[in-house]
Amino acid sequence: MANNLLKGKRGIIFGALDENSIAWKTALKAHEEGASFILTNAPIALRMGKINELAKACNTEVIPADATSEEDLLNLFTRSVEVLGGKLDFVLHSIGMSPNVRKDKSYGDLNYDWFLKTLDISGVSFHKVMQAAEKTDAMNEWGSIVALSYIAAQRSFPDYSDMAQAKAVLESIARSYGYRFAKTKKVRVNTISQSPTKTTAGSGISGFDVFYDYAQMMSFLGNASAEYCAKYIVVMFSVFTHMYTIHYLFNDIAYSTIILSNNF
Repeated sequence: MANNLLKGKRGIIFGALDENSIAWKTALKAHEEGASFILTNAPIALRMGKINELAKACNTEVIPADATSEEDLLNLFTRSVEVLGGKLDFVLHSIGMSPNVRKDKSYGDLNYDWFLKTLDISGVSFHKVMQAAEKTDAMNEWGSIVALSYIAAQRSFPDYSDMAQAKAVLESIARSYGYRFAKTKKVRVNTISQSPTKTTAGSGISGFDVFYDYAQMMSFLGNASAEYCAKYIVVMFSVFTHMYTIHYLFNDIAYSTIILSNNF
C-alpha cells in the first residue's frame, strides 16, 4: 500500500540493471510513493540490462552516464533538472564493480590497474556524483543522497576482495561530503549496508551462496530482501529523515550487530 511518502519529489537513481537489483526495486517503490525521477547507468550496462522496461513501468526516461566521467555526470544532472522540471530531492548511488572479482583474481594476485578501476567505479564515483550535483546546483535543500555500501568496508570478508577497499573509500567520502553538503545546502548523505542479496552483481562473488546461507541463519529474521532495502531507501529519501546525515546504516536484520559483538 502506497503512502505518498515521495509525492512531488524528484531524483536520480543510478544502477538499475534488471529486476534483481536493489536500484530496480527502489525505482518501483519510489514511483509507487509518488516520486518522479531519471534512471541512469553506464552505456555498457544499458546494453546488458532491461532498464528501458523499468523506465516504461515508472513513466520516466533513461539518461546514460558513466559514473566515472565528470562530463557525463554534469550533463546528467543538468538534463535531469530540465526534464523533471526542477531541482532534485534525492539521489541513489547503487554502483559497484570489480574486474578482479569478475575475473576471479586472488586477493594476493590482484591486477593493480583493475584495482584502481574498482576504486574509481565503486568508491570515487560517489564523490564525482556529489561534486557534479554541487557544481550544477541541482539539489534542493533537505535533499537526500544515499549510497549502498557493505560491512566488508569495516570487517574482513576475504571473498569480497578489493571491493572492500572501494566501499571503505565510499564511506569516507560520505562522511566528508556529508559534512560539506550539510553546511552548504542542508543535504543529507548516508550509506546503507544491506544483507547479502541475490542480485546479478552479488551472485557473481565467489562463495556467495555459502555466505548468503550463513547470514540467513545468523540474522534474527533471516536476510533482508532487496524489496525491504528499497523501502528503507525510500524512507531515507522522505521528510521523515531530515535529521539523519553522515550515518552508516544497516539493513541486515542485526547480522552486523552479531558479528561486531563477536569481533568477527
